[in-house]
Amino acid sequence: MKTNAAGLALIKQFEGLRLIAYQDMMGVWTIGYGHTGPDVKTGQVITQAQADQLLAKDLATFEAGVGKLATAPLNANQFSALVSFSYNLGLRNLQSSTLLRLLNQGDYAGAAGQFLRWDRAGGQVVPGLQRRRQAEQALFQTPVVN
Repeated sequence: MKTNAAGLALIKQFEGLRLIAYQDMMGVWTIGYGHTGPDVKTGQVITQAQADQLLAKDLATFEAGVGKLATAPLNANQFSALVSFSYNLGLRNLQSSTLLRLLNQGDYAGAAGQFLRWDRAGGQVVPGLQRRRQAEQALFQTPVVN
């Protein structure tokens, strides 16, 4: 499964686009739409096309990870909300989460309620993370109309 348009828009909105490398609030070097890793260097500059390529590559990793970790049937909105969650927090956090445990037990409502618990960075509540988790929860709970 692939991230749908709503999920992609959510990720782009909350990650923002930065064409010059910067340190995020946790001191991690970041570029493009929230891309991190050893390939991001101080002073690095990329183009819009490169940012789009990095996002596509990163999304493929998170889509594969969510596909393996989530064993319950998912609609496109649920899958995309989990990709956004993982893109921001990492697959390890999804893997160890109550959200995933409840989801894989078939408790979709319980899983949806867990999104809002992940609103902190460095032990502090971050308003931007609160808004992102609310948006992910809303997307997760939105039925897909065929």
